[in-house]
Amino acid sequence: MESLGNTCFAREIIENIYGVTFTEGNRVSLLWKGDELFNKIFESVNTAKSLICLEFYIFRNDETGTELAEILKKKASEGIRVCVLYDHFGSFGTPRRFWSDLKKAGVQVKASRPFKWTKPLHYIHRDHKKLIIIDGRVAFTGGLNIANEYRGFHRFRKVHGWRDTGIFLEGPIANTLFGIFKKNWEIWKGEPINFQAESPSFNDGVPVIPIFASSSKSRKKMRKLLYYSISNAKESIHLTTAYFTPSIRMLNVLEDAINRNVKVKILLPGKSDVLSAHYAGRAFFTTLLKAGIRIYNYKGEMLHAKTSVFDCNWSIIGSANLDFQSMRRNDEGNVGILDETFGNKMVDVFKEDVKNSEEITLEKWLKRPFIEKLKESFFVLFRKRL
Repeated sequence: MESLGNTCFAREIIENIYGVTFTEGNRVSLLWKGDELFNKIFESVNTAKSLICLEFYIFRNDETGTELAEILKKKASEGIRVCVLYDHFGSFGTPRRFWSDLKKAGVQVKASRPFKWTKPLHYIHRDHKKLIIIDGRVAFTGGLNIANEYRGFHRFRKVHGWRDTGIFLEGPIANTLFGIFKKNWEIWKGEPINFQAESPSFNDGVPVIPIFASSSKSRKKMRKLLYYSISNAKESIHLTTAYFTPSIRMLNVLEDAINRNVKVKILLPGKSDVLSAHYAGRAFFTTLLKAGIRIYNYKGEMLHAKTSVFDCNWSIIGSANLDFQSMRRNDEGNVGILDETFGNKMVDVFKEDVKNSEEITLEKWLKRPFIEKLKESFFVLFRKRL
């Protein structure tokens, strides 16, 4: 069976687990420093010639959201079709007037997973994807949302945006992601999009596989792929996530990796915007540290990135956190890249983040204040509700 380099990650197995194939010939750009994420997004949207598709969990009407909205209105006035799909729960605080103004300007807007009185429990399922496709030729995905905190915008003082990671894709994968968006757009009653893109293929490109989950079946496949990736790593695992409440199975496969002499490192926020999830995740630190897993808490701005790198070769980047909500309930969007050069770039970013982090040692962790232990014991009881 074919494998790449010294890794044991075979394309055929990955494709078989997830049920889709890798797309060849793509160029990928990792975006993670300062303003480059939003600068690239605004610049790319401004270059659209025929079609703009956006799908976001949070799209606020603050300065960042308003600036992007003005660009979308301008492109719609030029005759370009603009489709915006936002999650009803995630963007609950965005006023109706914001959406109606977009519609009046010619932008087509739909809400995914809206609340229904007939099925109130379904509201726990959310569209957590972050996706932009332009002309079916270029695409963006990652962890950020359209809001000031992700950009670092503040009216009165200079602040840093949340530490997030995105990826800009050029090539056939953009058209593949357009097909995924198109299907979801029509599910939520968007007018059918009849558009044929001609995506360039690059000889020096890399293989990319879409890992998008919008059903219990696809979420199960996403979990299976994650466990396969952890279980088949031979040298190293680098995990970065904003919210971390591991299942018993995930704890077991991580411990098994340590027993195989795999170096496992996990980068987590030092502070969180969701304190309940923060403390629920910390309830597992003692088990992880005793197993030999190294844990780092990011200092400074909020860490919101969601990335995984296995053996510096197989990388996953996107919107899914390592928590119950993402793994079991949300619609998530990620891409997997099987390429050693890109994998090494991902590890370099991890190392840069570690420089701005504090390592949690077992000795120090066991001496944390009793009130912290109490919070962890309480909130871990609700880890499947966070």
